Amino acid sequence: MTPKRTQRLLLITGLVVGVGIAATLASLAFRENMLFFFAPAQVLAGDAPVGRNFRLGGLVEAGSIQRAGDGLTVDFIVSDGAATVPVRYKGLLPDLFREGQGVVALGRLETDGRFMAEEVLAKHDENYMPPEVAEALKTAQDNKQPLAGRPM
Repeated sequence: MTPKRTQRLLLITGLVVGVGIAATLASLAFRENMLFFFAPAQVLAGDAPVGRNFRLGGLVEAGSIQRAGDGLTVDFIVSDGAATVPVRYKGLLPDLFREGQGVVALGRLETDGRFMAEEVLAKHDENYMPPEVAEALKTAQDNKQPLAGRPM
């Protein structure tokens, strides 16, 4: 091979390797920043990742809201009609947050099964329900199974 051909081959090989590395890094960053939505039934089934951020959606169960003495920490239960997940949030809740209301919480599942929320979103008017929550509630009611014998 001539020196000019060798130089071109090295340049093309370097470009291919560089593009491959860039594509791999972009793919890893995209996968790391992607947030999935899970309903309580999916969380209890083990579909949700433990220790990684995801969105949990459902309805705030009636009688489940408990406020701590510091005024910022709130414990409540999110339900989809078939399963429930306990949630802890420290911060100011949206004005529309209340029992029976549709919510989407962003956070991570701890090893003890409690969802530690970093952000809580409530529906913004009387007729709106986040599409993911509406679909999860519909699916849970279609596949409703008794909770007896299921781990909490």
